[in-house]
Amino acid sequence: MRKVLVIHYSQTGQLTQIANSIVAPLRANDDIQVDYLNLKPSKPYPFPWPFLTFFHIFPECVKMTPQPMELVEPAHDDYDLIILTYQVWFLSPSLPISSFMQSEQAVKLLNNKPVITVIGCRGMWLSAQEKMKQLLSDVNAKLIDNVVLSDECGTGFSFLATPLWMFSGKKKSVSWVPAAGVAEHEITAASRFGVAIRKALLALEPKQILEQPVLKGLGAVKVNEKFIASERVGQHSFRIWSKILTTLGPMHSTRRSCGLLIYVLFLLTLIITVVPITAIIKKLIAPLTRKRIAKQKAYFAEPSGE
Repeated sequence: MRKVLVIHYSQTGQLTQIANSIVAPLRANDDIQVDYLNLKPSKPYPFPWPFLTFFHIFPECVKMTPQPMELVEPAHDDYDLIILTYQVWFLSPSLPISSFMQSEQAVKLLNNKPVITVIGCRGMWLSAQEKMKQLLSDVNAKLIDNVVLSDECGTGFSFLATPLWMFSGKKKSVSWVPAAGVAEHEITAASRFGVAIRKALLALEPKQILEQPVLKGLGAVKVNEKFIASERVGQHSFRIWSKILTTLGPMHSTRRSCGLLIYVLFLLTLIITVVPITAIIKKLIAPLTRKRIAKQKAYFAEPSGE
């Protein structure tokens, strides 16, 4: 019997759908057991989000400051494969996931284990996955594959669609804005990853473990080259502002609220001015940077590849 553990936290339920689609072929096989470890923050995060409450967690999320979590025990202590699903918050793994990854339980479960990360996000995931790679390294886990499913409404509309979903709880709260979230057909098609994982697990010898990618050639990730430089700039800005806001006061304090209002105005100005200007500049110099961009895309697409 091969045992697979899905480590999981979902606010909207979308990531649950994605995880269920991927593991459906595994659960259909009598020789594979699939367990879920559904993470529970000690203080649940709301959905939909109150506006300032969402931004109050920004510094802790960027700095990956561990937050109190309820201890939830899996059915077994030892697994052949870990499937780690997560959302992206402020270009970082969501706080419940990053908090778990810095716990003793993570060390116990993930030490020397093959891990497949599964990301459901608006579109920007490169920085978050770099942080996740470090978190996995810290617990001596081996990343063998990465799956990314992103919003179908496109880069431009997602700047509106995703916040509207977060603050209203509705994927399509405004008629002229496309629905937020990953398309249903993309979620259904994610079962192809489960088929490949099942085949790889059943091909193993009794004491053998997965060591190489099993999802190559399946379109597990797609690297949007437009986000490479944007995320680098955003991450730099986030680090500076997270330090400023932490200095102003703890989470939900009045002083941090005042600082957050200034930060939100700064962020909106950045999106309206710097982002389009940067996009134009990148398009103009694209012929000169084509080889470098191709190399960067190949790096971020690993280990599964585009």
